[in-house]
Amino acid sequence: MSTIVEPARRRWTSAALWVVRGLLALAFVAAGGAKLYGVPMLVEEFQHIGLGQWFRYATGGLEIMGAILLLWPQKAALGALLLICIMIGAVITHLFVICGSPAPAIVLLVLNAIVAYAKRDQIAWFAETL
Repeated sequence: MSTIVEPARRRWTSAALWVVRGLLALAFVAAGGAKLYGVPMLVEEFQHIGLGQWFRYATGGLEIMGAILLLWPQKAALGALLLICIMIGAVITHLFVICGSPAPAIVLLVLNAIVAYAKRDQIAWFAETL
């Protein structure tokens, strides 16, 4: 009986992970695109950070790159790790520079951590090949 339940559970887990990866990719393509497009609110926000507008372009480009990697099954862990680093920076920036709510960044950080944990075998393989 457990041999029937186990593949079904694995299939649901895999489908749920694809949904999370897809939603994360959509969110980061939208956020990265808004940064690259130059939405006035984001231009002001990055001006307030004080690192210059090049940082907005770099962040937007990295977010789009991470989103693409999330959708590439063999590189999903790498995309999740990249986006985790970006979200750690976003949380710190919201807490200490912008003084805004870090809640959206924390949610995205946790979801990327779930993807990275689910794809931890890829992370181990990356570590071995370096």
